[in-house]
Amino acid sequence: MAAATEPDDVPPEVARFLRHLRAERGLAAATVEAYARDLRTYANHLAARGVHIAAATRTDVETFVAALRERRRADGRPYAERSNARAVVAVRGLHRYLQAEEDAAADPAGAVPAPAGARSLPHPLPVADVVRLLEAAGDGGVAGLRDRAALELLYGAGLRISEAVGIDVDDLDPDERLVRVRGKGDRERIVPYGEPAARAVDEWLVRGRATLPVRGPALLVNRRGTRLSRQSVWTAVRRAADRAGLTVPVTPHTLRHSFATHLLDGGADVREVQELLGHASVTTTQIYTLVSRGAMHDVYRRAHPRA
Repeated sequence: MAAATEPDDVPPEVARFLRHLRAERGLAAATVEAYARDLRTYANHLAARGVHIAAATRTDVETFVAALRERRRADGRPYAERSNARAVVAVRGLHRYLQAEEDAAADPAGAVPAPAGARSLPHPLPVADVVRLLEAAGDGGVAGLRDRAALELLYGAGLRISEAVGIDVDDLDPDERLVRVRGKGDRERIVPYGEPAARAVDEWLVRGRATLPVRGPALLVNRRGTRLSRQSVWTAVRRAADRAGLTVPVTPHTLRHSFATHLLDGGADVREVQELLGHASVTTTQIYTLVSRGAMHDVYRRAHPRA
């Protein structure tokens, strides 16, 4: 399959955000293309006002939202509310990303209400499916050992794909089973990982990485010995999902969603999960509590005498 290319008629900030959606969030090509159309419209709106994206204000965003309600198709029909809602979600996501990456000092869209029904919930895997996925990772060869270690870390430590490929060997504390990762905005945090991830990483270091012509400090490397790309991890996840027979879409971010949801299902406090995920705001983490309510209702139905 040919590599997707970003549109060349959008500002560089938008192009970087679209690459983030495709590489780190694993969004489908059609979804990224829809976001690109929405953000091209938004960039044109700002340009007409003489405003650079990084300097946009809440008023700029609100006038764009108002303009969305007035726009018409070629046949005169108004755009569907769902289309307008998606455009607002795209703008909110863009500004949240720019602030997290420190490309903008503030998030002017954060206080602008999202349209009703526009928020999408994460889609975690059941624990049994995660186990199937992890056990299907790799084929016993050198690359297989690396892929198993990568997937075990994604789920065992709740990492973003960029954090996983950014780990250096010296970032690991194997005795305490801790790893130092660099998250959004280059913020560092220390995250624990479990015994299965520790075994997978040790196997990779001893039987995999040690056999390659490594040219740097990276933990996860390709056959040439250079740091593994995010696309390679994405491919490893998709390959493992196919082997495991999973019929739902699975991306590296699915493992992070599953990590957070399973912690909350197990009784972890949302603030603790926030720290583990490296979220700047607990509001971002709280979306997982909505997903976790399904497990709460299951427990209630099984245990309460008048459920």
